[in-house]
Amino acid sequence: MVSLPSSASATIDAPSRLSIEFGDRSYDILIGRGVLSDAAAWQALPRAECAVIVSNAVVAGLYGAALQGALAAHYRRVLTVELPDGEAHKDWPTLNLIFDRLLAEGCDRKTVLFALGGGVVGDITGFAAAAYMRGVPFVQVPTTLLAQVDSSVGGKTAINHPRGKNMIGAFYQPRLVVCDLATLDTLPARELSAGLAEVIKYGPIADADFFEWTERHVDGLCARDPAAIAHAVQRSCEIKAAVVAADEREADVRAILNFGHTFGHAIEAGLGYGEWLHGEAVACGMVMASDLSARLGLVPRTFVDRMSALCERAGLPVRAPRLDGPEQWLDLMRLDKKAQGGEIRFVVIEQIGRAALRAVPQTLVRETLAAFCE
Repeated sequence: MVSLPSSASATIDAPSRLSIEFGDRSYDILIGRGVLSDAAAWQALPRAECAVIVSNAVVAGLYGAALQGALAAHYRRVLTVELPDGEAHKDWPTLNLIFDRLLAEGCDRKTVLFALGGGVVGDITGFAAAAYMRGVPFVQVPTTLLAQVDSSVGGKTAINHPRGKNMIGAFYQPRLVVCDLATLDTLPARELSAGLAEVIKYGPIADADFFEWTERHVDGLCARDPAAIAHAVQRSCEIKAAVVAADEREADVRAILNFGHTFGHAIEAGLGYGEWLHGEAVACGMVMASDLSARLGLVPRTFVDRMSALCERAGLPVRAPRLDGPEQWLDLMRLDKKAQGGEIRFVVIEQIGRAALRAVPQTLVRETLAAFCE
């Protein structure tokens, strides 16, 4: 079992650094308001002649100039690549836009990529960094709550395939993660709620006290209370850093971070990428996985009710689409990366604060689908 650090205080008065330990590939996660424009945040960057900021038009318009200004002191050339926005564009053609620009500009194998944006930008930039000239350094600069608490940390990079989410990718660690909490001020309410799904996830799988804290503070999180947001990001990153450091390539315990994702990824693929936001699908998936845990006799039905109420208070869906019936659900879930030999495996909650990966009788899965699908 992973040894987790104790829960931090509910405020962060100054930028904090968390370290994620991978030997000579260890790196820091920097968390604070205004760090994007703080020169001290950019003192340990990989050395190179050229930096390339990968973003989309929305985020680049808000924060591109600030990042360019910060990097200009460290790199002779600072280029920008703007990608189309949204999960629907997390694919090969969009990935090739990055490669096209790198090759056109004569970027060498020391070129540093900077992922400025949400989870889609971070995943696709990381995959580009892993593949270009067999690996160039990259830095995560997440600007959404979901990316700050989850996708920017841990080195999972990927693009989607029409039949499955994140099926083509690589484990490739960044050199630094810079979480500027001020970027969340411009985040649309729906995107904020989607990010809260990944915050909510950490309590049931690893920290019962944090689950209770989230229940008490979800209204403040929705209202963007600075102290609540700061603690949520800090504690989420602490938990993820500990889990990922113990199991970088998801051979064992790291799978618990996919609580709700087996159902959630099926929703995303079945509806078409972008119809539901990732966090929306994960929230619904967590409630369904909680129900499955109760059907296995692991948790009481009251836990399912608590999860459903918490997600609803966060503005997240708790009822699933029917898709084309249970057979499509099962077919999509068999493509999940946790499946083995065609057997679907789910992250279930054994008790609040402890999760496990298990194969589940298909009859119980069908019962959950029947209970939650509109």
